Amino acid sequence: MINVYLVYINYNIKMSEKRINLIKESLNQLNPTEIEIIDQGHLHVGHVGAKQGGHFDLYISSKNFDGLNTLQRHQLIYECLAELMKTEIHALSIKRAASPNDN
Repeated sequence: MINVYLVYINYNIKMSEKRINLIKESLNQLNPTEIEIIDQGHLHVGHVGAKQGGHFDLYISSKNFDGLNTLQRHQLIYECLAELMKTEIHALSIKRAASPNDN
């Protein structure tokens, strides 16, 4: 016999949408050609930091990244998000920061 347990996680979808929109607005200064933000907060419910900000994966492409190495691209992203890192973002995983001209 297999026991199946369903766990309901009280995850605030409206807060997630708000934070994603704030991140997109802050990254608009990079003129992204593509941007995808995935809220991973549901994986961190109960984690102390999850109460103070969300956990996000970021995929972004921008011509502003032309000629920059990975570290420089990440630095630009964090400059754009500096204020949100103090309040709305607890953890950010930059999965891809590319230029449309990358090979």
